[in-house]
Amino acid sequence: MTDSEATSSSSADDATPGFRLEARRVIAAPPDRVFAVLCDPDGHVAIDSSGMLQSAEGPAVSARGDRFVVHMDRESLGDYDLGRYDVTVIISRFEPDVEIAWTIDGTIKPPIGHTYGYRLAPLPSDGDESGPLTEVVSYYDWSDAHPKWRDSGILPVLDASALKATLGILERAVRRGYVRG
Repeated sequence: MTDSEATSSSSADDATPGFRLEARRVIAAPPDRVFAVLCDPDGHVAIDSSGMLQSAEGPAVSARGDRFVVHMDRESLGDYDLGRYDVTVIISRFEPDVEIAWTIDGTIKPPIGHTYGYRLAPLPSDGDESGPLTEVVSYYDWSDAHPKWRDSGILPVLDASALKATLGILERAVRRGYVRG
């Protein structure tokens, strides 16, 4: 499997084949430092490679069901002129330092129903001075999207290269000591 292929899930969510993208990266940091960025609404904006996320409002998430607002602008993708709009991120999976995932509710009705998420797994250190390592898997799954959107041809919104780019930005943010701001 390459990072650009749509794949079926090997995790508990059992996504439908062809409706899921994943990208992986090993980050030289412990899972809790990576997870802290992913729990912070401003962290989502800071690591976004698409250019759509402009700013966010809300406290760091700490449980399934938590929500925050993201101010969006789809112009960077150059596909649909939606102007500036807001979405509410709804945390659908939350296991500290292991997995976080969310769906989005916004102006589009019915809600699209796609899921974005990250799985983290600590890795053994290489024995050098690099310190703790974490494998981070970024995924985008639209297998449970509303059929109106799933079958419309507009999904996936992002491709695997965008997931991979976001992982690179995430690594940089963690390495530089990302703090809310």
